[in-house]
Amino acid sequence: MQLVVHIRLQNVMTRLLLLIAIVCCGIASVHADENVRAAQTRLKEGGFYFGEISGDYTSETAAAVTRYQIRNGLQISGRLDPATAKSLGVAVAASAASAESSPAETGSDTWRRLRKGDPEFLERQNTASAASAPSIAPREAAPATTPSPPPPAVTTAPAPPNSGYESTLVLSPERLRDYVGAFVLAGLDRQIGSELEFFGDRVNYYDNGMVDREKIRRDLVSYAQRWPDRRFWLAGELKIDPQADSRLRVTFPLRFDLRNGEKHSTGKVIKTLLLEVTADDLEIVAVNEAKAR
Repeated sequence: MQLVVHIRLQNVMTRLLLLIAIVCCGIASVHADENVRAAQTRLKEGGFYFGEISGDYTSETAAAVTRYQIRNGLQISGRLDPATAKSLGVAVAASAASAESSPAETGSDTWRRLRKGDPEFLERQNTASAASAPSIAPREAAPATTPSPPPPAVTTAPAPPNSGYESTLVLSPERLRDYVGAFVLAGLDRQIGSELEFFGDRVNYYDNGMVDREKIRRDLVSYAQRWPDRRFWLAGELKIDPQADSRLRVTFPLRFDLRNGEKHSTGKVIKTLLLEVTADDLEIVAVNEAKAR
């Protein structure tokens, strides 16, 4: 009789603990959704986000978070990480807290969306004056930004009929800033070597001279293996120099923090991309970098 009672009590306790666990998980899930919803609201108020206030961390939300990170000197992660949440004045989502201990990884949907550019965001940024441009005042002091120079207009070759492309592509500083952010974010993709999509068929690649895409792919894979945990920050303004033949030279400071077990490397480089206009997009035809002084 005592054995039967003991077994029944164990069953009751097991069910009770399971119920408590389910309820706690549900509460955590709702809380995380509320944090995302609060972030979406703040980003929408600042003109970074134009979707629904749903509480779902979609690729559109991640792209808006990345835009905010790029423009406020925060780590480019595409995540509502602690520093970004604090800057936005919202609580950290539960999923972001667990991600802090693992290498920063992002999905391809986010950086592809960012690379394409959000027409509503770009229109607001490019037509607003410096005094009335939409912005969110971070809770913590962010690096000061200087007014952007006038957007360079780059004329491409006439587009084929019914191609869906415009014959003229206006590349504003804001569009280029998103492109740079997308390029950095692609380097954190779960699919190693995703940055390859940004490069042309033949590229003047650092100190290697002209190389093909296969050489670049091998280099990207080797770099990711050497430094599996990578973090990057856009550490200042872009310098944009229009070139001949529908090309642009874009130079920007990039801060990095690289880790592989006990190995650790930090610093800042001045990175230079030579971009060529292709229809309604850009591709990298040369890349180089130098240590920042």
